[in-house]
Amino acid sequence: MALAGVLGYPVGHSRSPAMMNAAFLECGLDWNYVKLPVPPALFAETVRALPASGYAGVNVTIPHKLAAFELADEASPAAEAIGAANTLSFANGRIRAENTDAGGLLEALEEPVAGRRALVLGAGGAGRAAAWALREAGAEVSVWNRTPRRAAALAEELGITHAAAPGPTEVLVNATSIGLTPALEEDEALAALGLAGTPPPETVVDLVYGERPTPLWTWASRGDGRVVGGLEVLVRQGALSFELWTGQPAPVDAMRHAVSPSGA
Repeated sequence: MALAGVLGYPVGHSRSPAMMNAAFLECGLDWNYVKLPVPPALFAETVRALPASGYAGVNVTIPHKLAAFELADEASPAAEAIGAANTLSFANGRIRAENTDAGGLLEALEEPVAGRRALVLGAGGAGRAAAWALREAGAEVSVWNRTPRRAAALAEELGITHAAAPGPTEVLVNATSIGLTPALEEDEALAALGLAGTPPPETVVDLVYGERPTPLWTWASRGDGRVVGGLEVLVRQGALSFELWTGQPAPVDAMRHAVSPSGA
């Protein structure tokens, strides 16, 4: 049996195991995918030990995406350009970094973004991937972060705009962890994201997901535009990781069903 998993801290909320194990079962593969809660201080040590324990690869989530890229022996062009990785593959004693967050976001959007104004909230690993993906797809991208210097540094690195405060946009991507805490109220979340008193734009993508709609989802759903939830992005990036590890087409419908509220 081959092993795979998701490393994060926290990682208890992750639905990746249900999604990925459904994919392996659908394709008749003898694989098992598990949650791996790993604090930052133990990240490098843990990752280096995984291949000897039978792991073929892992997904990486908050707060390890930058560390995963730095730890890898080699990186895909996307991971290299973004400077962050959400997928690691183990083969021949080497660790390869990939970034399927970028491709997963664009596939989940299912609409062209070329020439449209896009604002990314967050300058961490997920924010870097979102900003790069949107820029590569031809959008006019700006990035905002609660710590301005991080957004300014990312903007300079990617050749995009640093937004001192969230402003008018056509595509909004929340790549922060705001909304991950179930008890957070909508007004608190909007204030933390600098969106208090503003109407939802044409397209809103919230990378956060949980057992109930996130505050940003609730806000965006009251508008006239389209809302893309974190679960759909999770499915699309997970499908790309599945294909990297197995070399087989991903069963996207089975994966989506496994993480949907009415699914497994």
